[in-house]
Amino acid sequence: MKRLIARSKFVLAVVIAVSRRPRLWVTAFRQIALLAPKGWLTRTPFLPVPAADYLAFRTLTQYGSDDHPPTSRDVVEYLMWCGEMRRLAQQ
Repeated sequence: MKRLIARSKFVLAVVIAVSRRPRLWVTAFRQIALLAPKGWLTRTPFLPVPAADYLAFRTLTQYGSDDHPPTSRDVVEYLMWCGEMRRLAQQ
């Protein structure tokens, strides 16, 4: 239950951080669509959160440990990077 609450707080912090940056909205929705596991509406916390193994991989490659909690700032920077990579790929 603690993990669910922590995860929900993290998701809320990310939503708030991204909502303050309209430039990232399209990128955020694109990444949600790409990374949300199938059937996310049928499992708690009923949020389109990427699969746990993907998140563990991302935190391991970013921090050197798969148990390091990411921050909303990390997610904003990731979304900025995703948007930039997409723009570069379209050139």
